[in-house]
Amino acid sequence: MGELTVQNLADKTLNVAPGQTVLAALQAAGVDWMHACGGRGRCTSCRMIIKAGEENLAPLTAPEVRFRENGRLKPNARLTCQTHITGPVTCRVPEQTKLPHLSYSE
Repeated sequence: MGELTVQNLADKTLNVAPGQTVLAALQAAGVDWMHACGGRGRCTSCRMIIKAGEENLAPLTAPEVRFRENGRLKPNARLTCQTHITGPVTCRVPEQTKLPHLSYSE
């Protein structure tokens, strides 16, 4: 089981079950997270910025590789709809995808 902490959501911490994407775990925990394409890996709106625990991330998926290659996904970013974790990971919501109705911490 993985554990995800979102720094700029008041250090919200949640468990990510084996085989569960980060986006599915966020939704199951009631965390509202941008995902314009419905979590199908067709955009980058659900990305997260990895701050710690990169070694606990599953390898990049084909959509993530494609977005990296065309410059739409930075090396420290992953798509929540594609990413599986195996241990503790700390991330942040990028400025560009913050939702207006949520309060974000620094």
